[in-house]
Amino acid sequence: MWTIIDSPVGELRLVEHRGALTAIEFAPFAEADGRVRGDRDDRHPLLGEAARQLTAYFQRDLKEFDLPLAPVGSDFQQRVWRALQGIGYGETASYGQVATRLGMTPAASRAVGLANGRNPIPIVVPCHRVIGADGTLTGYAGGLPRKQLLLGLEQEGLF
Repeated sequence: MWTIIDSPVGELRLVEHRGALTAIEFAPFAEADGRVRGDRDDRHPLLGEAARQLTAYFQRDLKEFDLPLAPVGSDFQQRVWRALQGIGYGETASYGQVATRLGMTPAASRAVGLANGRNPIPIVVPCHRVIGADGTLTGYAGGLPRKQLLLGLEQEGLF
């Protein structure tokens, strides 16, 4: 099941499967990418709760999400995505720092970056909080303007 909500970063498609959030997609939406979406259901309880929490996040009233998540990915990607959830609201970490938190050397930062870029549940799994070692904003599947907006929202309260 899925629904679409408006947000400061554009329309978001929220996708649920078997009682867990499996994706948050930025517009424009891909239709033929092989992901399971099912039918649109704007009244689904989990999707409604995800929409409520995202709205509260964008209003700066929520700093931690509490939703059942089921991102689909390899074991390594799953490890990276769990590590991302350890980066707190308003904080950032470099790809090398995430690698170190996973017990790897900073040289694994490229592998971390690739897994980060495949995160199917952005914002809730905060891949936008990962930056370059020199503090610069680096790639973001939703585009750098969205990443900058999300970081500004959290760090300065600015849009």
